[in-house]
Amino acid sequence: MAWLRRLPYSVQDLESRWSLKISEPFDHSEASCAWVAPATRKDGTSAVLKLAMPHFEGEHELHALRFWNGDGAVRLLNADERLNAMLLERCEPGNSLRALPEPEQDEIVATLLRRLWRLPPETYAFRPLSAMTQYWSQETLADQQHWSDEGLVREGLRLFEELPRTASVHVLLATDLHAGNVLRSRREPWLAIDPKPFVGDPAYDATQHLMNCLPRLASDPKATIRWFANLLNVKEERVRLWMFARAAAEPRSNWREDRLQPIAQALRP
Repeated sequence: MAWLRRLPYSVQDLESRWSLKISEPFDHSEASCAWVAPATRKDGTSAVLKLAMPHFEGEHELHALRFWNGDGAVRLLNADERLNAMLLERCEPGNSLRALPEPEQDEIVATLLRRLWRLPPETYAFRPLSAMTQYWSQETLADQQHWSDEGLVREGLRLFEELPRTASVHVLLATDLHAGNVLRSRREPWLAIDPKPFVGDPAYDATQHLMNCLPRLASDPKATIRWFANLLNVKEERVRLWMFARAAAEPRSNWREDRLQPIAQALRP
């Protein structure tokens, strides 16, 4: 891949231009679509250098961080849009929120999401949430021969089209905020990282954290959704419909061994 071939030269270029001393990259399972390493700036302060792979969902990450300007999210210190490179505030000690029990995770993720939900000015050309659901729908339709319950998937695809246009409120969403993307920091107790920004229904933003709490969600999906929707102050029914649509029709690598189908069946409208 061209991005990977250019990566060493891009890192060297940024190290020189931004006067950085770069250490070995993080060995981190959450950073699957980026090269991320600790860095020291010329003034001795700590930072993180991130070069993100070309990725549809994460295309405007640096623009979202620039818009939030450290309010609930890690601060963007410098950026090169051509290289999709970001120099970020270093979260120290940097522990992941995953270390806390899930009910405590819920409270912290909900607090951060409510802070991030603002409508940016038109100078920020963020895509609507419908762009992501359309992209997912195309991938799912391409796998039609592997579906095990066509009616379930079709209903999810219908909601992927309906839910973005029936939202009464539109804000900038993180779309990928879960406990693995929340780190402990000195500036604030917890900060969000790795947004995949789109503008749309705030109820959608409940789903990624819930998707990362599958055993609890599977054991009592309606009660789990009700609890988290109340923390977020969004409509429970909208969260339930979004969760159903994702569980029923989101693209996946294996439609036959599908952990999400029972959840979709339990939430089916």
